[in-house]
Amino acid sequence: MLVNLRQRTYFLATACIIFIFSVAFYLRTEIALGASPIVEEHQTEEQIETPIPQKPKYKPEKASISPPIIDNFPLAAAAHSASDLPTIAPWNAPPSPHVPESTPLFIGFTRNWRLLQQVVVSYITSGWPPEDIYVVENTGVMNSNKNGQLSLQNPFFLNHTRLNMLGVNVLVTPTLFSFAQLQNFYLYTSIQHEWKHYFWSHMDVVAVSKEDSPPDYIPDSNSIYTHCVSALRDTAVPDPETGAAQRWAMRFFAYDNLALVNVDAFIEVGGWDTMIPFYMGDCDMHARIEMAGLSIKDEPAGLIYDVASSLEDLLVLYRKVGISPEWTDPNVLDDEQRAIAEEAERKAEESKLQGEMLEKGKREMVTGETEAVRGPATLHKNEIETQDQELHHEFLPPSPPPSISTFASDTPNSPTHFAPLLSTLDRMQNSKHASSRGRNTWQGRQVGGLGEPFYRDSEGFERAIGMAIDHGRAVFAEKWGHRGCDIVRIGMQAGDAWRVERDW
Repeated sequence: MLVNLRQRTYFLATACIIFIFSVAFYLRTEIALGASPIVEEHQTEEQIETPIPQKPKYKPEKASISPPIIDNFPLAAAAHSASDLPTIAPWNAPPSPHVPESTPLFIGFTRNWRLLQQVVVSYITSGWPPEDIYVVENTGVMNSNKNGQLSLQNPFFLNHTRLNMLGVNVLVTPTLFSFAQLQNFYLYTSIQHEWKHYFWSHMDVVAVSKEDSPPDYIPDSNSIYTHCVSALRDTAVPDPETGAAQRWAMRFFAYDNLALVNVDAFIEVGGWDTMIPFYMGDCDMHARIEMAGLSIKDEPAGLIYDVASSLEDLLVLYRKVGISPEWTDPNVLDDEQRAIAEEAERKAEESKLQGEMLEKGKREMVTGETEAVRGPATLHKNEIETQDQELHHEFLPPSPPPSISTFASDTPNSPTHFAPLLSTLDRMQNSKHASSRGRNTWQGRQVGGLGEPFYRDSEGFERAIGMAIDHGRAVFAEKWGHRGCDIVRIGMQAGDAWRVERDW
């Protein structure tokens, strides 16, 4: 009996020892094979393995085809006060005293100072009271322009001092707005000022009062401003058929290149849809206006040119004797600069290949080849420097302008000065629409400002805008179940938004 008990005890002890060794062997094997062992909850920095950083793969560098920017109003650049600026042609001078109506004109700006200054001067010289013009700085650079921190080469540069000298107002948006948000900002600002209506214009236009026909609305006056005031007054006239007040929303002067807006009408339809940030936003807004039974009519006012470039000297818009319009076609300039850039890239690639051959020659100790390769490479560098000097010399600022006292006002519809101005503006407009890269290439042409506050890569900014445009088109299509602007024509009605199945 005692023997059996001792044997059973030995057997159980042996079994326990075998089990313990088996578990230990299993855990050791799992760890060796890479299984995750149980670790302490807190690890030191030395125990955490840091991944090895990988070098980003960059896109190929592109040579800039943007020539240096120079100011397009030399006389104003040299002026110390408003008294140093030229006078407006007497037949385009704004009414004095001011008309009873409020006539605020909003002009939005994001980039390209030359175009902005051109449109502002064009409206001033077409009779719009400067104090009624509101430039809305929508650059997203906060107070950088107001504090003078950006250079003229920066696409988002805006000269507050110059605009104040011209007598116009500058409003700064709190951040970068899309087109739809900017439109709602105009509406919001008007509500805050208790304006019942306002005008707005694009920054890439030139406004010129007609001088080749008799006045249509106001006796002895033919300026764009007085035509717009007359159109505004016409909206207050009761409907001739019903005798009721007109239900109107907008008046177009050359489509929306210049437009008059009824604040109450825009409030009624809910303003602009900011989910459609750029293109197709106007299709959506104008369709909702029509669905609400509000009118949009075209009215004559003057000549509004849709342009992508600037006159070389804006003094020509003041209609002074002896001042002729000058302009450089950006399409031709782009082709020339692109050819220079492509040639520079080609020679740089040749230089790179020659450099590689040089290194190979050094390794092979072939001294004759070394000298043969080094010469052309040095010559290429000199050629590039010479081309760069010639390019910059072409766009150096002009000589200081003469005093305004030397200029006399021209006569209305002058064949020697007004006709050439219209001809030049016609060619500028045609150039914009003839561009092989699209009518809005002016928006991304300027590329400077590296290192300045709120700097943005110009090409990247343009690409991002394009992506936002594509997104807006998709939103419009989903909202109305249709991709085209003709949603009213095909039967859409108020309340159909987001309720209609796709038709594609």
